Amino acid sequence: MMSLALAGRGMRVGTFAADVTPPLGTPLCYGLVPAGVAVSDKLWARGVVLLPAGERPIVLCAVDWLGIGNQSRDRWLAVLGKAAGTTPERVALHTVHQHDAPGDDFTAHSLLPAGVPLFDNDFARGAALRVAAALKNLKAVAVTQVTGGAAAVEGVASNRRILGADGKVAFGRMTACRNSPLCAEPEGVIDPLLRSVSFWGGDKRIATLSYYATHPMSYYGKGVISADFVGHARDLQKDTFQVHFTGAAGNIGAGKYNDGAPGMRPVLAERMASAMARAKAAEKPLPMEAVRWVTEPVRLPLREGKGFGEAEMMAAIGDASLDAKQRANNARYLAYYRFVKGGRRLDLTALRLGGFSVVHMPGELFVEYQLAAAKERAGELVATAAYGDYGPMYIGTKKAYDEGGYETTAVSRVAPAVEDILLTAVRKLLA
Repeated sequence: MMSLALAGRGMRVGTFAADVTPPLGTPLCYGLVPAGVAVSDKLWARGVVLLPAGERPIVLCAVDWLGIGNQSRDRWLAVLGKAAGTTPERVALHTVHQHDAPGDDFTAHSLLPAGVPLFDNDFARGAALRVAAALKNLKAVAVTQVTGGAAAVEGVASNRRILGADGKVAFGRMTACRNSPLCAEPEGVIDPLLRSVSFWGGDKRIATLSYYATHPMSYYGKGVISADFVGHARDLQKDTFQVHFTGAAGNIGAGKYNDGAPGMRPVLAERMASAMARAKAAEKPLPMEAVRWVTEPVRLPLREGKGFGEAEMMAAIGDASLDAKQRANNARYLAYYRFVKGGRRLDLTALRLGGFSVVHMPGELFVEYQLAAAKERAGELVATAAYGDYGPMYIGTKKAYDEGGYETTAVSRVAPAVEDILLTAVRKLLA
């Protein structure tokens, strides 16, 4: 583990934003939904650069895309790090995970035959460069105070996995839920809190970072590009430059409170916007004596068994009789498989700002990991940003793999032993 102590005083912060809305015709959701035929609202990459006195900058960036994984993520980290004058290890890059949005996985793209849609590589490369240009041109402001707070989000999150009497998943409530009495089941295990931290220059908020665990979709799959309700809530914050990160939402969605009707999007957006405003109102000054950036590399265990071997994935990619979605999925599976087999590790990182900590995590992490992180420093403000490297996709708890359910099928590329590895790493990051 590497821990770098940073100067608590003399820190500056700068903000950056770039339009990353794809052109019409671009595959969305890695080709799993119809390609874009219209734009409802723009997609953004938004972030901050922290410039502690005497230390290399730290970049925190959230992108309104489904995911960025494998070689593409490495490319983004290198480009943003160079623009900021820092190393890739000091860049935290996450997606917000909207589904009517593109993804970026060049490793998988290179495995697919022509004509199988996954994403637009030329657009994705250009988008990363535009974000880097915006970052490079930012104006940094001296930080006079950092504040942190939290507020409960009402009527948004619910656990997707409803268990039956046998302890197995009986029903998936998912993003939207209708036509089943199980839609109204209790919220289940969620993290109700939206956490925020703000950087001030005098009496003005320079930037606010917010964190909340839910899948960020109200409805999707019609080919209409949108930042959806979470992006809309973020954009309603006019008192600050707001950057929003999706927390550990692998098993969390709005299903209990959302029937998928288009009219629910502004309703959910207003509920999120209200929580963002209330969290800022609840913020208190944080001590600035200790500011740290901590890194912990991990190697996640691969799933084994039928359907998880390289030969099977290669065969599926080359099988023209299969649906294009299946072939594209297998390319993503194989891309991550080869990266792990090649010895690649993922860097988990944490930003420690006095009484506030945020842990940066990969994949579609279950909310239990976020709750465990918060317990590590009880009494302090601890946030989790998930959807970092999207290569491993869903990351369940150990018991979830016995419970069944969508999230622990082939869409999870890690083995149940992942829980012990990640929780050990989180404890080190927050020690």
